[in-house]
Amino acid sequence: MRLFILTNLLLLNLYACQGGYFSCIAKVKDSQTIQYNSLYIPVENNKLLVYSKDKPKAKILKYDPFLSLYLIEDKKKFKYPFSVNMRLQLGSAIVNDKVSKEGKILKNQIGLNSLGIYSTRFTKAALITSSCCSLEGIYTPRGVIQKEYIKRFLSKAPVTYSDIGIRVKNEGGFVMVSASNPYLENNPLKKDDCIVEFDGRKVKAASVFMRQVLFSKIGSKHTIKVKRGTKYMTFKVLSSSRYGGGMISDTFLEHKGIYFDDSLHIVGLSKEFIDYGLLIGDQLLQVNSVEVKNQNELRKYIENFKDFSSLLFSRRNFQFFVDIK
Repeated sequence: MRLFILTNLLLLNLYACQGGYFSCIAKVKDSQTIQYNSLYIPVENNKLLVYSKDKPKAKILKYDPFLSLYLIEDKKKFKYPFSVNMRLQLGSAIVNDKVSKEGKILKNQIGLNSLGIYSTRFTKAALITSSCCSLEGIYTPRGVIQKEYIKRFLSKAPVTYSDIGIRVKNEGGFVMVSASNPYLENNPLKKDDCIVEFDGRKVKAASVFMRQVLFSKIGSKHTIKVKRGTKYMTFKVLSSSRYGGGMISDTFLEHKGIYFDDSLHIVGLSKEFIDYGLLIGDQLLQVNSVEVKNQNELRKYIENFKDFSSLLFSRRNFQFFVDIK
């Protein structure tokens, strides 16, 4: 029976590009890609690309904690793996093991924090494929992990991202700095800078610019031209390791080794801060005497203080200050 299904699946794949996504649904079903709220996608060389919030119970070959991606061995060795086609496709659809919904990317993924937005929605994780069943993205409740990030994850080892100390957004046809890391040494870039050029090329979209930054080699040197008010300025910047973003908190304190959950409880801590008296579970209440309730508020206020930041924490109704330089 399985041989019959696989034979028909192969024949369907030959005609998949003619229209419709019925063969892609069959492929997802037969490969058992959908497992609860996780995806186990067969890819080349007998491996599975996994999207999951929980650690797979398998031999992990690679892990991206920012995007919750894993690469593991495919013990079943599915014969018709999904490929990541980097060519432009005319159409795409969200596909699971039961249905497909055609749509398109409305907003491209901007770095690790702002995933892509698709025109149609599912309640659970699914694949985004072309009509030829090539993998165009991973649909998650948080947004779309686009194929450029998937391709890089599959091809690069180990998984690292570069950082030049800024987060950006599209605004009025320009790429604007939305936040600047005060803890990155010699960071010349400021909030509300307009990014004009990166390594001599015009910057037109935040999504493309952030890929260029994130995918660059750690320690590489770059030239960045910005417009600050009415003045144009050119800076030399050095890329460093990215510590926060995506599924990891991104408040800039990660650069110092402190990681938070959504309600600003500490969930990760470098050895350095154990000496400060901090513990896992401590909750941040204020930064520089300003109350903060979430990661966005923390990042907003903390970037204005380059010399040091005074943080007020709470532990079982006991409040105490820690100064971060």
